[in-house]
Amino acid sequence: MKKIFRYNGLSLVFGSLFLICWVFQTLTGYKENNLELEEKGVAALSVSQYLHSGHFIESTFENWESEFLQMAMFVALSAFLFQKGSSESNDPDHQEPDESVITIKKRLPKFLQNPLGIFLYGYSLSIAFFALFLICFILHWYGSMKDYNLEQHLKREPLAGFWKYLTNNRLWFESFQNWQSEFLAVLCMVVLSIFLRHKGSAQSKKLTDANSKTG
Repeated sequence: MKKIFRYNGLSLVFGSLFLICWVFQTLTGYKENNLELEEKGVAALSVSQYLHSGHFIESTFENWESEFLQMAMFVALSAFLFQKGSSESNDPDHQEPDESVITIKKRLPKFLQNPLGIFLYGYSLSIAFFALFLICFILHWYGSMKDYNLEQHLKREPLAGFWKYLTNNRLWFESFQNWQSEFLAVLCMVVLSIFLRHKGSAQSKKLTDANSKTG
């Protein structure tokens, strides 16, 4: 057990923190949503009903969407854009040569040993993050529309269809308020890691490294 934690501690701790926070988000969101429904004269939802509600779906995937977009953009842009001195950037003056196709093929199963397979393998991390972003955006779109239409129904006003809701300011307000915060967080990490350190962290340069040193 100790060996498992030693080699997987980072993912285990973050996975546990994620689950704990998600449970508390669900419980507090459930109570908050029911209070809002009661104020509008609507019967409270059960927990299972809440898990299918627009309120829960929107609030969950709205946040996941922005996180995956942040990571996708950071992985993709850091491949060819640089920040001198940042531990989050490649060194613009010392680029690692690309591995040969022969060397790459040795690592891949036979069905990936072709130009398309090598391309997908070479960009698999950013592709995965962009795919997760797209999935979460669609689910956010659906959940937000569902929550919006409930409000419209209670006010006896016209409902929005799936495609029509794509032009609704509410959907984009929910997205951009999260996207901007994620890009700000990356900006701070990139810039602050030039001057600041955290001893022992893989995201930090050594305490003895000059501020001008990259990575």
